[in-house]
Amino acid sequence: MSAVRSKICGITRIEDALAAVDAGADAIGFVFYAKSPRSVTVQQARAIIAALPPFVTTVGLFVNASRCELGEILDAVPLDLLQFHGDETPADCEGYHRPYIKALRVKAGDDIAASCDAYAKASGILLDTYVEGIPGGTGEAFDWSLIPQGLSKPIILAGGLSAANVVEAIARVHPYAVDVSGGVEQSKGIKDHAKIRAFIQAVRSSLM
Repeated sequence: MSAVRSKICGITRIEDALAAVDAGADAIGFVFYAKSPRSVTVQQARAIIAALPPFVTTVGLFVNASRCELGEILDAVPLDLLQFHGDETPADCEGYHRPYIKALRVKAGDDIAASCDAYAKASGILLDTYVEGIPGGTGEAFDWSLIPQGLSKPIILAGGLSAANVVEAIARVHPYAVDVSGGVEQSKGIKDHAKIRAFIQAVRSSLM
């Protein structure tokens, strides 16, 4: 089994981004969604990215953003990857000259395989927990048995992950990557550096 990648999402401070990188995170995520307690401004994101060393993927998370809004952010912030967490269609996710991943909020009865096929140009599909009215960051896990085998896209697993359950999650789902936000926080938007280290150590231990 190849190494599982890890992303620390909801970064709002330079020191938290650097702690994630030092711990071995492959990617860090910025939430450009004003209703989120983890949202960042263009200025915050620019400052954090400027402080990063090379070879760290920067991901911008968007929820039903207009093309105008998203274009303005991309003009100002050097993001490597886009993450769409709302009701965006495949056409809504394309045309930004950036690779993208599409988040699906999983509940019983969903045809995850069909959704993976629909977003044919996505670099990957992120599977998160469905909670009515909340696009993500719920801190709750979903039933991993709902994920079918043999999906057409790399899977990023999110939703209620922490150092305590990520080894089991990887063993059951075999994702390409795992994505955590609330599971490594002191409070919303403020990361706990010890929890970040423990999470990434757990991800790496799952391969031993």
